[in-house]
Amino acid sequence: MLNWTGTSVSRLVSTQRDSDLLTLTQDFAHEQLAPVAADCEEREEFPRALIRELGALGLLTLPYSEIILKDQDAKVPYTVSLQVLEEISRAWLTVGMSMSVHHLACAPLIKFGTAGQKERWQDTILSGTTLGAYCLSEPDSGSDAAAMTTRAVKEGDTYRINGTKAWITHAGIADFYTVMVRTGNEKTRGISCFFVPADTPGLEFGPPEHKMGGNASPTGLVHLKDVVLTSEHLIGQEGQGFPIALASLDVGRLGIAAGSVGLAQAALDAALTYSGDREQFGHTIDQFQGVAFMLADMATAIATARSTYLDAAQRLDHNFDYGSLAAISKLAASDAAMKVTTDAVQIFGANGYTKDYPVERYMREAKVLQIVEGTSQIQRVVISRALSKHVD
Repeated sequence: MLNWTGTSVSRLVSTQRDSDLLTLTQDFAHEQLAPVAADCEEREEFPRALIRELGALGLLTLPYSEIILKDQDAKVPYTVSLQVLEEISRAWLTVGMSMSVHHLACAPLIKFGTAGQKERWQDTILSGTTLGAYCLSEPDSGSDAAAMTTRAVKEGDTYRINGTKAWITHAGIADFYTVMVRTGNEKTRGISCFFVPADTPGLEFGPPEHKMGGNASPTGLVHLKDVVLTSEHLIGQEGQGFPIALASLDVGRLGIAAGSVGLAQAALDAALTYSGDREQFGHTIDQFQGVAFMLADMATAIATARSTYLDAAQRLDHNFDYGSLAAISKLAASDAAMKVTTDAVQIFGANGYTKDYPVERYMREAKVLQIVEGTSQIQRVVISRALSKHVD
């Protein structure tokens, strides 16, 4: 094992290659992302050029490195790719979440696609120049995803799709959309998965939502109006869409967990710097027990959340069941991010409530992490159901 030491964070990695990846990531995040994050968020400007640079560095599609390079030895463990995602999110959460959503959008085709589908689209979606979107939720089916009404009707060798998807990251700017739709009347068994290129006729987009945070990345409605696709666009079999969605979400939840830890670490970094400089009553405020204990609790929450998602990632790397631990990771990390960012604002005092300092943005951005890809309450449902399976 190697001990990789970055700015205020020390990580254990297995190889020099993994250490070099983390160094590359931290350098890019520090030099390219962090300096422009606040300004782009204020102007609601999506950093597409920077996303392409991530792609050129091989970081955007890191979980699929062995596929891209056609070399199994090039595979990057999830324990490493998730820490890369954490470092990116630490500099700018929007970019980290774009990476996570792209991974989520790619997963169904890569894991469940046919040889013909992979030959047609895989190189494109893993090129590092394209960006995907994942379409599961609808205006009236969020947590109850199986209640979706977007429907694909089979017409010979084609499907005609009509409906609306909601809360879609990258809506209107993605190059492809992985879309879950209803092909049958059975609740979960009547859902299928389709690959929809962005230039497909009938694909339309609503205006970006006005959000409390993460405004550099558009989130909006995706309308499918008489979208006609061939059977080649169907990923897996008819009725297999819900299991495909759940399998993808397990990995996606680890991405949210890693991003949450990155955001929380950024808030702690800022609080440590500020409290070490700010003086009151003749001392820097980090010398007062009230503040020092807050900082200690913040560090503990972050370390615990990081260890939890890395445990889940290690299970994934070794093909062990990790679904419930992914839910635990997402729950623990997103709650930690909300608590740590809120405490950071408190340590900054009145300054923390202003846009002159980054912690108010961190706090606003943290809230969505408790909502996306399954709310904290849904994670508890997943965890409790897994526990009940072990009860005689």
